[in-house]
Amino acid sequence: MGQLVTEDGRQLSFAYEEYPVESPQPGWAQLDAAEVWRLVKRMITHVVAAAREAAPGDPVKALATSSLGEAVVPVSRDRRILGPSLLNFDARGEEYLPGLERALGAERIYRITGNSPGYCFGVLKLMWIREHQPELYEKTWKFLPWNCFVGTMLGGDPVVDHSLADRIMCHDVDREAWSDEILRLGGLDADKLPASAPSGTTVGTVSAEMAAELGLPPGVAVVTGAHDQCVNAVGCGVIDPGPAMIGFGTYICIVPIFTRRPEAAMMMARGLNTEHHAVPGRYVSFIYNQGGALLKWYRDTFAAADARLAREAGRDIYEQLLTELPAGPSGVFVLPHFIATGPPEFVSDSCGMIAGLHADTPRGAVLKGILEGATFYLRALTDSLPETGIVITDYRAAGGGSKSPAWLQLSADILGRPFTQLRITEAGILGAAMIAGTSCGVYRSYGDAVAAIVKTRRVFEPVPARHAAYQNHFERYQQIWPLMRDFLRGVESTKSQPPGLGSKAS
Repeated sequence: MGQLVTEDGRQLSFAYEEYPVESPQPGWAQLDAAEVWRLVKRMITHVVAAAREAAPGDPVKALATSSLGEAVVPVSRDRRILGPSLLNFDARGEEYLPGLERALGAERIYRITGNSPGYCFGVLKLMWIREHQPELYEKTWKFLPWNCFVGTMLGGDPVVDHSLADRIMCHDVDREAWSDEILRLGGLDADKLPASAPSGTTVGTVSAEMAAELGLPPGVAVVTGAHDQCVNAVGCGVIDPGPAMIGFGTYICIVPIFTRRPEAAMMMARGLNTEHHAVPGRYVSFIYNQGGALLKWYRDTFAAADARLAREAGRDIYEQLLTELPAGPSGVFVLPHFIATGPPEFVSDSCGMIAGLHADTPRGAVLKGILEGATFYLRALTDSLPETGIVITDYRAAGGGSKSPAWLQLSADILGRPFTQLRITEAGILGAAMIAGTSCGVYRSYGDAVAAIVKTRRVFEPVPARHAAYQNHFERYQQIWPLMRDFLRGVESTKSQPPGLGSKAS
């Protein structure tokens, strides 16, 4: 997704491209980096050409990128793409994690990297490449995280911002440099990784060759961007402690801001990471679950015909379904374990549950129960944040779901904090523009960028009576998992068994 915006946040042009995930073997998940780069270039070309027509004489000044984390792209010194990019849910490299944990211990890894050990991180993929594809490892000049990859291919120096470097699990958060200790244990070479620097660092200009190909003017600055959720937070105006960004997409993701690293054991107990924010001197963490994916499941299961008719009529089916939510708590209790959950427990061996159904329960109550359950899951963690020193005073909403007044009001009533709806919901694009503009001097500071670009549509305050009612429902929701844990795990263990076979012994 690409966009050009003016200094006051007005959109001049927009483009969107999709690319598939490849799975050449079971458990493998990768991107064809050459194909993705072709699509990125096509998107930039389209955006630049459209903006030139909309605002002739207003040239592009700087470019910054938001991207996914964990994955890297192998690139040669002459900027040729040498292989695919292994994604965070690719199983390759998971066999090396126990060895790292034995050598360092989980808490030591967290103190260095801000991450609890996990199979998703890029350092394990690099170890797999070194052992199983030694020729590729030796030929590679740099393994580049995605936003660094785009900047380098455009002509900038190979420099990754700190937030994305943190996602590899071999970056020292305090030293803001690669960890010699972890790289040595992994048998990896530091010089095969890019340098790291704060977000908003100018690392060069778009090369003359690339500028001609993309239709850019000479001298466009290439600026380090940030991890996607950090950029979303900037685009919501979440640059200081207090407000938190909440993204409503496939994942519901809360991003709080803090200025001091909390004690490792307290964060690990809550399943929380510590990562550099795009704003200097700030850190973020991620509180999430796949609530948006559950909304899609509801659409496909309970409203498939409605969705087809809405599609044919050019209507938004989600907007239609969310108007069916009953007032107040639904009376339907949903344990949102349909998909592997986020922090604190990362439950993957359970299954979802819907309770409280009656013959007169309308389908809108089922949908509201699903959204309530996903929000209760988040609240169980946000309620424990003050002990860590992390404070959330209010929420700034982004993503497609933030267009729904009903969903925002429900969230405010459960979490007990105001929710701000923004005029532009695609906060990641705005955030990248704000990083680029601050870097090249269009804005004197991130605060000035927020004042110029981030515009509020409406604030949803929690309704005291509904918040009190939800307190009772939340307490009952918290009883479900302890009561049903063993039963639901038993159900999960039998779901794939052929007829006549019992579950595997644990």
